[in-house]
Amino acid sequence: MSSSLKDVALRAGVSPRTVSNVVNGSAPVAERTRLRVQQAIDELGYRPNLAARSLRAGRTGIIGLAIPELHSPYFAELAGLLVEEAQRRSWTVIIDQTLGDAEAERRLLTGDGGRVMDGLVISPWALEARDLTATARALPVVLLGERSPGGLADRVAVDNVAAADEATTHLLERGRRRIAAIGLQPHLENGTAQQRAAGYRRALRRAGIEPRPAWERPVTALHRSDGARAMAELLDGGEGGGGGPDSGFGSGLSSGWGAEAPDAVFAFSDELALGALHTAHARGVRVPEDLAIVGFDDIEDGRFSHPGLTTVSPDKRQIAARALQCLADRVYSPRNELPASDLTIPHRLVVRGSTGGPGAHAR
Repeated sequence: MSSSLKDVALRAGVSPRTVSNVVNGSAPVAERTRLRVQQAIDELGYRPNLAARSLRAGRTGIIGLAIPELHSPYFAELAGLLVEEAQRRSWTVIIDQTLGDAEAERRLLTGDGGRVMDGLVISPWALEARDLTATARALPVVLLGERSPGGLADRVAVDNVAAADEATTHLLERGRRRIAAIGLQPHLENGTAQQRAAGYRRALRRAGIEPRPAWERPVTALHRSDGARAMAELLDGGEGGGGGPDSGFGSGLSSGWGAEAPDAVFAFSDELALGALHTAHARGVRVPEDLAIVGFDDIEDGRFSHPGLTTVSPDKRQIAARALQCLADRVYSPRNELPASDLTIPHRLVVRGSTGGPGAHAR
C-alpha cells in the first residue's frame, strides 16, 4: 500500500500541513524541517496524487521554462538545476527554446502557445521592457536576466556590472594594461552585454585607462566560433586594421608579441573565451604569458581546457532555487497579487591557469 501524506507527517514528526507546504512549495519551511520531511518522503516512497491535487487547487502541476538556446552549456546546466528544483515540488517542467525570437517569447508570455501552465520561468533576449510589462500580467512569470519587468514580474539576475568590473580588475591586478573585450551585442535588447561592457569600462577608467573602441569586439552570438573570430580580428587588425610586421599582430609568434597587441581579453561568456583561447593557440600566442583570458559563466568545458579558464561563476544553483521559490509564491498566491521581487544572485571569480592561476606560469 502506498504511503499517505499523514504517514509522512507521522514519520517526520510534523503536521500534515507542513508536509503539504514542503511538497507544494506553498509556504516557507525551515531548512532543517524541510530536510526531515524530505527524508521521510524518500524513506516511505511517498508520491503525491498529482491529478487529485490539481483538481482541488485548479492547477496543472506543470510549469514552463523558456531559454534562448538548448545547446548552450550555460543554459543547459541551468535548465537541469531548475528541473531538479521543480521535482522537489512535484512539478513537471516543459522546456521551450526561443532562439531569442521576440514573437516566440511573446507567445509564451501571453499563453498563446496553447499549453496549460501554472507559471513560466523565462530568459528573454528579444523583448523590450515595455513588451514584458504588457504581456507578463495574467500568467505567473519569473524572469531570468537583465531585462527589467517594471515591477510586474519577479526577476532573478546576477549583477553583471559588478561581475565584469571584478573580472577586469583581476586582469589589471595581474599587471595587464591592454585589455580587450569580446562579446558586445548591440543587436540584442536583453542588456547583458551592455552591462558587462559597462563594468569592463568602469574598471579600466578607475585604473586611468581609457577603453579603446577597436578593442571592444561585437559578436553575433556567444558561441566558440564567434569568440575565435573576434580574437582573430584583434590579432589581425589592431586599432588601425593594418597589423604591420612590427605591430605584434598576425605573426603567430609569441616572441614577436608587440607593444600594441592586447595583453588580456575579457570575454562575456566562457564559450567566447574558449574560442579566443583556440585562436591564441593556433597563432602561437602563449596563454597566459602573452595573453591572459577571463570568461563568464563557469561552464564545465572551462574547467578542462588547457590552461583552465579563469571565469566569473554565478551561483546557478541559487538562481534555480530562488526562481522557483518566486514562482511558487506567485502560483499559490490568491489572484497572483504578491509584489514583484527583484533578486540579485551572488557570483565569485574563479581563478585558473588562463590568467596565471593554479596550473599556469604567470609572466
